[in-house]
Formats: sequence, C-alpha cells, structure tokens
Amino acid sequence: MFDDMGAVLAMLLFLTAFVVLLSGFPVAFALGGTAVIFAFLGMLSGDFVWGMMSSVAGRMIDLMTNETLVAVPLFVFMGVVLERSQIAEDLLITMGQAFGKMPGGLGISVILVGGLLAASTGVVGATVLAMGLISLPAMIRANYNKSLASGIICASGTMAQLIPPSTVLIMLGIMLQNANTQANLKMGRFDTSIVTITDLFAAALLPGVILMVMYILYVMLRAFLKPSDCPALVMTAEERETLLPRILAAVVPPVTLILMVLGSILTGIATATESAAVGAIGACLLAVFKRRFALSTIWDVSKKSLVISNMIFAILIGATLFSMVFRGLGGEEVIEEIVSDLPGGVIGATIFVLLLMFLLGFLIDTFEIIFIVVPIFAPILIIMGMDPIWLGIAMAIVLQTSYLTPPFGFAIFYLQGVARGLKGTTIYRGVIPFVIIQILAIAVIWVFPRLATWLPEVLF
Repeated sequence: MFDDMGAVLAMLLFLTAFVVLLSGFPVAFALGGTAVIFAFLGMLSGDFVWGMMSSVAGRMIDLMTNETLVAVPLFVFMGVVLERSQIAEDLLITMGQAFGKMPGGLGISVILVGGLLAASTGVVGATVLAMGLISLPAMIRANYNKSLASGIICASGTMAQLIPPSTVLIMLGIMLQNANTQANLKMGRFDTSIVTITDLFAAALLPGVILMVMYILYVMLRAFLKPSDCPALVMTAEERETLLPRILAAVVPPVTLILMVLGSILTGIATATESAAVGAIGACLLAVFKRRFALSTIWDVSKKSLVISNMIFAILIGATLFSMVFRGLGGEEVIEEIVSDLPGGVIGATIFVLLLMFLLGFLIDTFEIIFIVVPIFAPILIIMGMDPIWLGIAMAIVLQTSYLTPPFGFAIFYLQGVARGLKGTTIYRGVIPFVIIQILAIAVIWVFPRLATWLPEVLF
C-alpha cells in the first residue's frame, strides 16, 4: 500500500492539511498551500508531474464561471434579506400564537419557521444565529425550559444543511456530479445520466419533511408529559381579534416566495441559479412591501452576502488544488485500496466514510469536509455500487447531526454566541434528544432508501 514514495506523500498531504486546519489557519490557504508544498516535494522525488499545475488557472476560471455556483451568493442574499427585514421574526410570533392554548405551540412554530428560514438562507450559521436572536427571547418570555428551548433552536437551525435550496446541497451536488462522472469513466461507462443539484434538492425534500415531523412529534410528546416545560403563549384580546389577518400577512408572502423558488426548480421551469435570482428579487420586494428596506440595508446585506460567498469560493479553489495534487501523488489508489479492504463490502465502506465525516464535523466546517472528503471517497463508493443521490442525502444528514452533537457541535457554539447567559451544559441537555432523532432519521433512510431516491425518479 505504501511501497512507493508517492503514496506516502499523499497520506502525509492529507494529515498535514488536517493539522494545519486544526491550527486555525485560513482554510483556503491551508488546503492550497499544503497542496503546493507537497506537489513540489513530489516533483523532487519524481512522483508528481509538475505540468499538472498548469491546469490550476483553467480550473479556477471554470469554477468562477460555473453558472450553477452563481446560485450560492443569490441564495445567501435572499436569506440575509429575510433575516434583516424581520420577516422571519413576524412569522415566528404569529405562528406561535396560531397554536392558541396548545402547550408546545411556540416550540412547534420555531421548528416550522426554522425550516422555512433554512429553506431561505441555506446556511446553518446564519439560521442558528437568526433563530437564536429571534426565538430564544420569545421562548424565555413564555417560560419555556431553557434546555428544551436551546435544543429546538439548534435543531431547527441545522435543517439548513438538508432542506433545499441549501448551499450545502449545492456544494454536495457539484462534488457528487464530478465524483459520479469520474467513477463512470473509470468503469468505462459513457452513457449514464449525470447527477444534478436539482436531483439532490428533490431527494432532500422528503427526508427534510420527515425530520421536521420527528422534531415536532418530540415537542408534542414533551408538552404532553410535562406541560410546564413548554407552556402555551398568552395573548391579549386585541391579539386574538387580529390573529387571522396577522397570520395571513406574516405567513403567506414568505411561504409563497419559497414555494415559487423550490417549485420552479423541481418542476424544471428554472434552474437553481435562475430560481435563486427570483428568490433574491422576491425577498427584496417583500422587504420593500413591509417598509423595512433602506439603502443602508442593501449595503449591509450585499456586504454580508459577499463575505460568505467569497469564503465558500476561496475554500472551493483551495480544495480543488488539494484534490488535484492528492490524485497526482497516487492518493486515490491508496484510498481505494483502504476502502475496498474494509469488512462488509460497500455497506462497511459507506459506514466508514459517513463516520469519518461525522467525526470531522466536530473539528472543521461543513464546506471543508465536503471539499476534502467527497472528491476522495465518493468515486470509490459509487464504483462499489452506492447510489450517488442516496449517498448525498446520507452525507447531508450526517453532517447535520455532527453540527448538533455536543460538545463540539458548531450549532451549539453559534447559539452560545448570541445567548451568553446560557451555560454549555444547558444547551447540551437540550440538543441530545434531537441528536437521537437525527440518528433515527439516518437509520430510516438506510432501511428505506427510496425515501431519498423516489422523488427524483418521479420528477426527472
């Protein structure tokens, strides 16, 4: 396995990049920088053809001109507009009141609004921060158990990993599309259908809804067993009288926008990028209609969207260089040999890769994991017979679970950042039941894989 210097350098590249990432060094430079260093070492040892580096500029241009990737900044912009214009806050309060005297009603509304906000932002950090700022004060004022409240917020925020249109799914789709093409070429297949982001969006829809339902059932069970943990909202007489028009005003516009965006993608009327543009413009129009969109807001929203998008693209460029050098050193053959030798065949190999992604989720960000792990391991799993669509959804749920799991879950850190009065142990107690639900969701799609593959087959 490690009988040649190229294989040794490939494994050292992987380990070195991982160590540099843990040191806190900027991700894009950690991946790209270590790749260049090991490419030079490989050239000196005769195990890497330096001419491969001449293709880097072309690859970068391909990434920057990729029409599909244009959807990323547009979806981010859409989510930030909905957050800054307080449309999500209005949605949360009115939906919480809509459940009337039902214990747990506010918690259920937080999950539903979290799902809608996840569908609009597609970025976990943004969703958790927004839900923490919007819903935590409301839940504390309603005398909710702080652990339960924090668990609901973290869990609903992480749904941005899975519920389309998600930037995580966009990146997974691009990486899986490349991995699927690479795997089929290696097997000598030239007439197979490609994996698209639209396929992954459709595949994620049903598992995302099932996960939301499982969250809601847990809150309802908690409300039944201990109503004092999640009491009903108290409304004034005036609030009751104006409830229906307020619900219509708060719910219909953002839900209509999200349905337009998702519907146009899933029905094939528009591509993900075209729908993202519609979503961005629609969010701006909603904010103007609500009279909450000034010129200063446009500047702030554009700046925040640009920062998030630049981070994603910079990481993608560094990861592209990393995977190219890793393959050039022969690392792909080493990984293929390791994975093929695992007990259990394709099932054992898939469990190994998903577990690896789960553990990496404690240490590095989701996009970093996608850009490093998927290009290396996904082609091998596809060659072994794994369905790329199912694999993408399983990876998304595993990464979502990792984001939520104590003590290193990123969602926990995000919530602590906006709720400094909450102790870490309080949040840990709240998220553990939702982590169990996540694991159950993974088990469900493992036993019933058609939950992930059925809708893409029907629609496309």
